[in-house]
Amino acid sequence: MFPTSYNEILALVDEIDPVKYAYNRNYIDGNVTRLSPYISRGVISTIFVYERLQQRGFKLWQIEKFVQELAWRDYWQLIWCNEGNRIDKDLKAQQLNVRSKEMPEAMLRANTGISAIDEGIKTLMSTGYIHNHVRMYLAAVVCNVAQCNWERAAQWMYYHLLDADWASNALSWQWVAGTNSNKKYYANQENINKYCYTNDSNTFLDKSYEELMMLTVPEQLSKTAIPELITVLPPKQNVNIHPDKPLLIYNFYNLDPLWRKEFDANRLLLLEPSVFEKYPLAQHTIDFVLKLSENIPGIQVCTGEFSELSNGFNYDKIYFKEHPLNSHYHGNCDERDWLTPVKGNFPSFFSYWRKAKPYLQK
Repeated sequence: MFPTSYNEILALVDEIDPVKYAYNRNYIDGNVTRLSPYISRGVISTIFVYERLQQRGFKLWQIEKFVQELAWRDYWQLIWCNEGNRIDKDLKAQQLNVRSKEMPEAMLRANTGISAIDEGIKTLMSTGYIHNHVRMYLAAVVCNVAQCNWERAAQWMYYHLLDADWASNALSWQWVAGTNSNKKYYANQENINKYCYTNDSNTFLDKSYEELMMLTVPEQLSKTAIPELITVLPPKQNVNIHPDKPLLIYNFYNLDPLWRKEFDANRLLLLEPSVFEKYPLAQHTIDFVLKLSENIPGIQVCTGEFSELSNGFNYDKIYFKEHPLNSHYHGNCDERDWLTPVKGNFPSFFSYWRKAKPYLQK
C-alpha cells in the first residue's frame, strides 16, 4: 500500500490529481494522495509537493483546496513549535462531559457496530492507514458519544499510524473534542453512509444531530479499557563514526534523502528510547521508518539518546533539522522546508492562510 523507495514515492507525487481531490476527498474512494506518511516522516515536504505541482502547470487558484490541506500540516506544526508540550493537554478549552480517561473497549476490538468505523480500525491496525474522514468519525464517537477523554485515544491512533505526526494528530482530536475549536464535531449515520457507501441503520448514530448532542452513552460503548502501547526499537549496536567527518542526525521526523546530500559525512538515524516512551509506535511504523531510511546512502541506525551519541563529539560538526522534539540536540540546526516563510502563533487556520496564500501566488 505504501512503497518505500524514493523513486516510487516521487512517482506517487507526480500521480496526484489535485483538482479531483477537491471534489471527492471526503469519500472513502476519493482521490486522496496517500502522501501523508512521507510528509510526516520528512522524506518529502509540503513545499516539495507544491513545487512539483507547479512544474506540472497547476496554478494556485485551480488547486487551492488541495494546497490548503498541505498548509494545515504546517499550521499544526507551527502550533507545536509555539506551544510545545501544551498541545498534549486541552489547549484552548476544557473537554466537557468526560466520563472516562480510557477508551471504549469496542473501539479496541473494532466492534462498535458502525461498519465504516470498524473496517477503518481494522485497516489502521493492520496497515497503519485510515482515511481522514473516518478518523474524524472515530474521534467523534470516542469523545462526544462515548464521552471519553481525547488524550488516550489520540495516543492509540498515533501508535498505529504510518503518518504519525503528533501535532496533526493531537490537535485534530482536540478540534473534534472542542478543546481546540469553538464546538464539538458530530457525524451521524446518514453522513457516514453517504461518504463510506455503507447501509447501516438502527445504530446508535442513526439519529438527527440534535438527538446526537443529547445522547446518553450507548451500551455498546459503555465498557472502557486502556490500550497497551509498547515500542520495540532495534537493539543497540555499535556505530562507526569517523571523527574527522560531520555527523548528520536523522530521526523519526527527518528522513530526507536530499538533505545535505553533497556532504561527505557520518549519517545516523537516531532512535531515542525516551521519545518513543512518550510517543509509542507500533511495529509496522518502526519497520516503515527503517525501510525509508534505506534511501539515504551509508546511513547507520543508532538506538540511544542524543546525550550518549554526542558525548565527546565536537558540536560544531553535528547537523540536524529543527523540530519540537529536537530541543535537546546541540550543534548546527537547519530549518525544515516549510510551505511558506510565514511563522507565528495564529488563532485560527484561516488567519494563518491569509498570510501564507500571497507567498504561494507569487
